[in-house]
Amino acid sequence: MTQEDLFKNIIAHAKEYGFIFPSSDIYDGLGAVYDYGQNGVELKNNIKKYWWDSLVRMYDNITGLDSAVFMHPKVWEASGHVSAFNDPLIDNKDSKKRYRADVLLEDYIAKLEEKINKEVVKGKKRFAEAFDEEQFRATNPNVLREKEKIDSVRGKMVKALNDNDLEGLRQLIVDCGIACPVSGTKNWTEVRKFNLMFSTKLGSTEDGASQIYLRPETAQGIFVNFLNVQKSGRMKIPFGIAQIGKAFRNEIVARQFIFRMREFEQMEMQFFVKPGEEMKWYQYWKDMRLRWHLSLGLGENMYRYHDHDKLAHYANAACDIEFQFPFGFKELEGIHSRTDFDLSRHEEYSGRKLRYFDPETNESYIPYVVETSIGLDRTFLSVLSASYREETLEDGETRVVLRIPPVLAPVKLAVFPLIKKDGLPEVAHEILKALRLEHHCLYDEKDSIGKRYRRMDAIGTPYCITVDHQTLEDKTVTLRDRDTMLQDRVAIDSLSGILDKKLNSKYWLEKLV
Repeated sequence: MTQEDLFKNIIAHAKEYGFIFPSSDIYDGLGAVYDYGQNGVELKNNIKKYWWDSLVRMYDNITGLDSAVFMHPKVWEASGHVSAFNDPLIDNKDSKKRYRADVLLEDYIAKLEEKINKEVVKGKKRFAEAFDEEQFRATNPNVLREKEKIDSVRGKMVKALNDNDLEGLRQLIVDCGIACPVSGTKNWTEVRKFNLMFSTKLGSTEDGASQIYLRPETAQGIFVNFLNVQKSGRMKIPFGIAQIGKAFRNEIVARQFIFRMREFEQMEMQFFVKPGEEMKWYQYWKDMRLRWHLSLGLGENMYRYHDHDKLAHYANAACDIEFQFPFGFKELEGIHSRTDFDLSRHEEYSGRKLRYFDPETNESYIPYVVETSIGLDRTFLSVLSASYREETLEDGETRVVLRIPPVLAPVKLAVFPLIKKDGLPEVAHEILKALRLEHHCLYDEKDSIGKRYRRMDAIGTPYCITVDHQTLEDKTVTLRDRDTMLQDRVAIDSLSGILDKKLNSKYWLEKLV
């Protein structure tokens, strides 16, 4: 199965089993806008809670915030979004499709990297145990040739983006021989800039209404509340403010399911530090955020760092944590050293002092900021895509299973009576009543026990409890594990303790201490 076919299966599975629906589906949907179904909203909320608890609950010097979507228009002038929040777009004249010029070039580079990876795979097969990958990458002529192309294209792209050289971007696309994925032609227009912010009107009458924007990011809500939080919470530098919230971008080239949407959710933490100490904290949060991702158990090989070639106007250091989606390694989380740009600009535009007085040194200064910014929807997609499996069992049967980390699973437990009589449903309901206050549980008595197991596998339920006739004799049940499919006989009285150690988030968060 190709990665493209796998991704299509994941998207279809997400709809069939109540994870994600196209928005306004009965009206044929709305482009790049999605609704989270009954299982999707549970998974999404569990991701949010795991992120929130790992920061706000585990750090004495990190607190939370929930700022408004609507903000004063000057916020976006100060932040630079009005003048600089643009994407370089290019159209193919034959297909009439529009693309981000930098994304076309990044996809081209990704293809060159894939060629290198294929050469490495060939080398492994050829040299077997004697294979030295590092030496192979440093000496193989084919690898070196592709790497030279990558370095050349990336260097030219970064220079063109930094210089705002739109013609240079177009020429690089032409020189690389990049064709439109739809038409297959190389008939490109000029590259143009397009602002990504949604605007709307605020006011009771059309004439008296003022133009405002839907926020394109959640970070600015933190910056404008810096002093409010610091003073009311008596926070001392260094400290952080965390926020989860919606953001909106008028993406012309929205694609790849929920990876790039027009309405999305961010989980951000802005960490305020003393000037001169930002690089120490930048490295700290770079390490800690990768540890958070790895704690989910999706596989170390699924993540990698990517240092930014082009720094944003506010940053002096930046990197992404990339995840291997079915369509390749793409950004999952950004860690940025934002200097004092944001607070300085808001101080300038608002006329209010946004400074911290340090009682230990008796000095006043504008703090520097280290940011961690993760896309909630992208994290959802990373968990979904890494967990999806199509397995052939020993008896020749097949099953589709979502090996979602138990701490995030939308449904933690399913309770079944083996049959719908002989008092088994009544016992099952008693067990359900005892466990549902601790974990999100489902009850199911329809179809054979095998079909019920398969339904739970498909939505990622880690454990199933089956009540049978032996239960009536010795008060034990069958506890079935999703991943191994092994079934253990356990006492009803011991269920709570056993499941707590498997499902309680505190045992997962301990990995981060």
